[in-house]
Amino acid sequence: MEQRKRVEDEIASLKEADPFADPERVVDNAASDTEVREEVGHDNIEAQINQLSSTLDQINKALEKIEKGVYGVCEVCGKQIKRERLEILPYARFCIECQRKISS
Repeated sequence: MEQRKRVEDEIASLKEADPFADPERVVDNAASDTEVREEVGHDNIEAQINQLSSTLDQINKALEKIEKGVYGVCEVCGKQIKRERLEILPYARFCIECQRKISS
């Protein structure tokens, strides 16, 4: 739950920092170098938000697994995911062995 709150807060913060979120932003009157900077800044923020949104989805799925009583079970082999792995990546879906197979 703490991790979900942290990710949600980070997404909100990035949205506020997005130059395209500024209602005073006027594209037509902006100098071309300013427009390019804002475009790059927006693209970077959008990429970060997309990555964090993906992480948030994974966290929510892990919380659903907790409710169903299947948290920490590998989705491929059905074995228990090692505690050390879950401490590092609480929303891990696969044991390390199956993750290696999937990533290969």
